[in-house]
Formats: sequence, structure tokens, C-alpha cells
Amino acid sequence: MTDFTDPKAVWNQRFSTPDYLFGEEPNAFLAAQAKRLGHGRALALADGEGRNSVWLAGQGFDVDAFDFSQPAVNKAQQLAQKRGVQVNFHCTDWQSFDWRSQHYDLVAGVFFQFVAPDDRARLFQKMDNALKSGGILVIQGYSKDQLKYNTGGPGKLDHLYDEAMLRQAFSGYAVLVSQTYEAILEEGSRHKGTSALVGFVARKP
Repeated sequence: MTDFTDPKAVWNQRFSTPDYLFGEEPNAFLAAQAKRLGHGRALALADGEGRNSVWLAGQGFDVDAFDFSQPAVNKAQQLAQKRGVQVNFHCTDWQSFDWRSQHYDLVAGVFFQFVAPDDRARLFQKMDNALKSGGILVIQGYSKDQLKYNTGGPGKLDHLYDEAMLRQAFSGYAVLVSQTYEAILEEGSRHKGTSALVGFVARKP
């Protein structure tokens, strides 16, 4: 069993490989929302090796992205250069990131279920505060049924999502998409195979 007493060291080691652990293409759910995303400034949180932020930049967004692993950020910068786009990458954890109030037109969080329940409300509040009025929120995560599969995710029930939790956390938002579903992921070696997922898209009032 992996020792997660030092998660940064674990992820630094995992990302210290030439392969992109989660692939170079964007998350399928995020990409499927392209027509809903609008334009302007975007934030991709816990962005790993850059697949989602680089894609957003290719859609015309001015993108900020952060991850706490320097090897991941280095690979994200290489991917942006390869795709010919500019992303403002930051190596930081979510607690230390400069969450500017009402700064973003889009906030995208894809598989960021490393946050324990006690801190999750704080992170959701930071995401809410960072969005402009009328801005779009996109969340893709594993549902509670993901424990049936060994295809990715934190492996802890209380870190997994359901639609009711997301609707409550972002109450007052106009929900555009809210779905619990199963799909076969082909997102690098770490997200591969049948997975239990939650997809959530909402507009801030």
C-alpha cells in the first residue's frame, strides 16, 4: 500500500516520468461542455500535467492553473509549448494559491478529490468566491460507486461525490448539467477502464 503521509512526495515521484499519467488530451466530460464554457479567464485547479488547462487555452481562454507537484507543472509547461499555447502555471497547493475574488469566468475542477471532507467546504467556497457573477463552474469527479472499480480515485468513500452534495455546496447556482453515470475512461494509465462518475456544470448567479 502506498504511504500517503507525504502526498507531495508520492505525486512528485509518480509525475517524474516521461509519460503523461493521465494522457495529453482533456478530460472527456470537460471537453463535452465546450459550447457551455463561454470565454474570458479560466482557472484549472489541481491541474497535474496540464491536459485540461492546455486545452482551455486552445479554446481561447486566458488560463491560470496550479498543482502542488513541480514535476507535474514542468510537464504541463512542456505540453503547452508543444501545443503552442500560453498558460499561467503555478506550483502551489490550493491553500496557498492566490484566489482572486470574482476574477474568473470559468473554474474547472477535474478529479481533485484529494481534499478531506473537513477541508472540502473551504475549497468549494474559494472556488465560488473566485468566479464572477454569471461565471461557469465545471466539476468532474468520481461517484461513491467508484469503490467497486480499481480504475482511479482516492479509494475513500468520504472523498467521493454525489449530485446532492454538489447541488448543496453551490446552492443558488443555475444547474446546467448534473449527472451520475458510468463510462469507460481512456485518460492515460492512471484513469483507465470502467468508472463511476459525477459531472456537474452550473452558472453562478
